[in-house]
Amino acid sequence: MKSLFTAAALAFALAMGLVTPAQAWPDKTVTLVVPFPPGGSTDSLARTLGAKMQEKLAQTVVVENKAGATGTIGAAQVKRAAPDGYTVLVSSLGPFVIAPHLIKNVPYDAGKDFDLITVAVQAPNVLVVPAASPYKSVADVIAAAKKTPDKLTFASSGNGSSDHLTAELFWLQTGTTGVHVPYKGGAPAISDLLGGQVEASFQNINAIVQHVNAGKLRALAVTGAKRSTLMPTVPTLAEAGVKDADVYSWQGVAAPKGLPADVKAKLHAALVAALNDPAVKPKLLEVGFEIVGNTPEQFATFQAAESARWKQLIESRKISAD
Repeated sequence: MKSLFTAAALAFALAMGLVTPAQAWPDKTVTLVVPFPPGGSTDSLARTLGAKMQEKLAQTVVVENKAGATGTIGAAQVKRAAPDGYTVLVSSLGPFVIAPHLIKNVPYDAGKDFDLITVAVQAPNVLVVPAASPYKSVADVIAAAKKTPDKLTFASSGNGSSDHLTAELFWLQTGTTGVHVPYKGGAPAISDLLGGQVEASFQNINAIVQHVNAGKLRALAVTGAKRSTLMPTVPTLAEAGVKDADVYSWQGVAAPKGLPADVKAKLHAALVAALNDPAVKPKLLEVGFEIVGNTPEQFATFQAAESARWKQLIESRKISAD
């Protein structure tokens, strides 16, 4: 009798609007955590996707920058958040597959502490030299590096960055050596490259395409499996004779482990729809991003392969984050 009374009372309360049933996700602001400072490619991507997701989800989506320790501080913050779909990590490959092999006591397990949603985009790096450089081809760079070992300077955005590891892979595959010059970010590295203070760099294509088009930098090769539509006359490293050195910088989206299946499905659908939206996709393609938008299962397989690859290189080359 009591249960019947309780059910009747609940029905009356619902009808009168005194209580409301649980709301479907999202019923409050969704935060995209970017583990890097504002202004970089990951931050730009997150803000572009966030604006479009806001439309598709009919809910506020904000970007929060939580920089530090090569992205691991922001990643750890997401790991500790409630797995409810309201805190989401948007990050480059570093925190997912590189930092765990470079930094001691990383405060998360990249392979176990996140529900992977999708690899959003990828882009190759480009071997660039200043416009006034005597090096006109990859062969010129290799010849110079062999003639004067440990002299040719390569700038990067920091120890263990994608551009640093690409240089290490290049040296490994060509049997050469060079001088790694790490900077605190891509912008100062590119600035010194433009000024001729350093001789070469493997920079992400969307960071240097405008300088190449303006004639301030010379592109010698792209690190992708195929030529970039932004630089159709620039050969791949493989075409230039450097095998097994394909490298893509990529940005992935993940959430704290334990995300409800329906929330995970909705988040994935919103992201893929945003990536392929007619107002978004052309803009991403224009700056060199290739749309991926794969499944969580494909992301997991890809992450495992990437992690193993960079772990092997980091250990064999004795690379540290210091």
